[in-house]
Amino acid sequence: MTRRKLTDEEIDLWKKVAKQTERMHPEVAPSPHPKSLPKPKPQKPVTFRGETFEVGSKAQAPAPKHNLKPSIASALSDRGVQMDEKAFRRMKRGKLKPEGKLDLHGMRIDTAHPALTRFILSAQASGKRLVLVITGKGKHRDEPGPMPIPRGVLRHKVPQWLSLPPLAQAVLQVTPAHLSHGGEGAYYVYLRRSR
Repeated sequence: MTRRKLTDEEIDLWKKVAKQTERMHPEVAPSPHPKSLPKPKPQKPVTFRGETFEVGSKAQAPAPKHNLKPSIASALSDRGVQMDEKAFRRMKRGKLKPEGKLDLHGMRIDTAHPALTRFILSAQASGKRLVLVITGKGKHRDEPGPMPIPRGVLRHKVPQWLSLPPLAQAVLQVTPAHLSHGGEGAYYVYLRRSR
């Protein structure tokens, strides 16, 4: 795009306006302005270099997922296996039969926590090794909003309770149950031997 030149009338008008104006900062000396601006240098045209393209050569790494809170199953698996590896694999496949079962369906947090504590401590005292704690999957909520509400409050709270005292000293391993024993709505709790 080329610049147009000012006409003589426009230059005369500008000089009249400049004479009538007062400087905002008279203590600062005016800088001399060039009479005309230098012409802009023409840019070189961009040419395409024909590079050979190979599939995947310019591919970027997949964007990282932004999970603010990991799923319960991944959080439990991150803790590692604390019990016998062979027994753990059998338990995950649903081959070990739980020796006791606690159903927390329909309970609120204030009644479920003491019931869980009583059940785990009494099961350990009676020599049981594997118990099943059924929490349920939780109800679907129709409350959309900026903050996600986790589905199934007990399902999220039970692993926390099992990792805190007084239950932490009794529990060796917690893992989601096999589909035959409740799947995502239940947990296998492998207990330590009582001493």
